[in-house]
Amino acid sequence: MKTIIAACSQNLSGSRASIQTTLRTLLAAPWPSQRDIRSWLQLLSVLQWVLSFLLLGTISLLLLIYLVFTSFWPISALYLAWIIFDWDTPEKGGRRLPCLRRWPVWRHFRDYFPVKLVKTHDLSPSHNYIIGSHPHGILCVGAFCNFITGSTGFGEMFPGIQPFLTTLAGNFRLPVFREYLMSGGLCPVTRRAIGYLLSKNGTGNAVAIVIGGAAESLSCHPGVTTLILKNRKGFVRMALQHGAHLVPSFSFGENDLFCQVVFEEGSWMRSIQHRFQKMMGFAPCIFYGRGLTSVRSWGFLPYARPITTVVGEPVVVPKIEDPSCEVVDTYHEMYVRSLLKLFNENKTKYGLSEADELHIL
Repeated sequence: MKTIIAACSQNLSGSRASIQTTLRTLLAAPWPSQRDIRSWLQLLSVLQWVLSFLLLGTISLLLLIYLVFTSFWPISALYLAWIIFDWDTPEKGGRRLPCLRRWPVWRHFRDYFPVKLVKTHDLSPSHNYIIGSHPHGILCVGAFCNFITGSTGFGEMFPGIQPFLTTLAGNFRLPVFREYLMSGGLCPVTRRAIGYLLSKNGTGNAVAIVIGGAAESLSCHPGVTTLILKNRKGFVRMALQHGAHLVPSFSFGENDLFCQVVFEEGSWMRSIQHRFQKMMGFAPCIFYGRGLTSVRSWGFLPYARPITTVVGEPVVVPKIEDPSCEVVDTYHEMYVRSLLKLFNENKTKYGLSEADELHIL
């Protein structure tokens, strides 16, 4: 019996010694600095944003389909009924939640790159505006951060102006994802939705349109400043029909966030991308960024490159209900000249050289 007690005492002493050694090791280990914690928070904020845009809609749809075959099928039935009842809401200004724009996570999202907004001219709340956002990039980070989140101070720079950002109409057919988009102030890039904001929502509305769209994303990679704009004139016609002033904006650094495998025009892969774009509305880009654990690893997170979005001088547009093609062409040329001026005046300030030119296709 004495032998057993002695053995137990020895084991307990050894355990205490091991615990003490472990605690001393933990206390001696360097704790993460505030800078490390900020970096982690920034990385996590970008991760949740990328996952939300790439997976939230698909996962929500698959989950609701799965629930149909379980005892929780009423959840799917009720949500389907809600979507049918709420079908036209995205076309009528959406359902913006100011608290989402003020969500603290967007400050970490902004600081990851970082993203900066630069104002060059005032925008009067007595008018409505169409803001042309260039370039598209892969995921439109600059447009989202500046026009959807309040982290870069759009509201303070342009008091009385309420920004909206347009995206593919098909995104608003995906369950849950549609609610997420509307809560931030996104709306479908359709004539009906844009027309509502410019004519039935009062004044002080600024609708940002990424004019190059999916076609422009196919040519996106670092060092490229090519825009798809020459034959994109629908936004000018809508501006004329509603008397909305045209405002150019350019996000310097947007194309540096990802690397993309770019296929030559005329190749079979490029033709597949174009066909898919025409059928689905978006282009299947083959791109990569950094990994979650290391900048040197490959992954789907954007690289931390600075983005500076410069908002230019408004092009004053009259209200013409049925503008002729000549009038549309005239104001389209005025917009292009204003955009080129904005680019050339700011390119050397935000990472480009004097020799860099903006190519418009």
